[in-house]
Amino acid sequence: MSQNSENLKKSAKEYGEKLAKLGMELSKIKFSYKVEKKPSTQYWQKRIDDFKKYNEKGMKYYNQVYALMNLVNKEESQMFLLRTSKFRQLGFTLIEIMEKIKENPSIIDSKDKQHSQWSNEIRDQIIEHSSKCIHHEKDMNASFREFYEKHLRKILE
Repeated sequence: MSQNSENLKKSAKEYGEKLAKLGMELSKIKFSYKVEKKPSTQYWQKRIDDFKKYNEKGMKYYNQVYALMNLVNKEESQMFLLRTSKFRQLGFTLIEIMEKIKENPSIIDSKDKQHSQWSNEIRDQIIEHSSKCIHHEKDMNASFREFYEKHLRKILE
């Protein structure tokens, strides 16, 4: 095996170990994108805090995925970096929506029939945006799994 191949394998293993550690930490957070219709300021503050923690760890994880991919294929890693950027932006938008709900938590209560058009729009936005976030994250993970099978499995064996 050439020196370059050995160096690549060593680097890939180091990055992979960091990625596995971050993946374990991320799984322990157990954030769910499922929208609960709980009209409590405390609930929404905790949800925002939990999501910020999850999103921060997720960004570290996906940046590590990018670094690992970048060892092997610069072009595909750049495309993944764009996806990571979109993940970050989706997270910021979701936090903004949750902040609006926290300020007026009764808008999420589906039993309240006195909702304004604005309340209905916010409720629709949180559901739609949570769905976008989870689907984007699933797409990112599928993309990395495909990349791993195509490029990394051979190197790491």
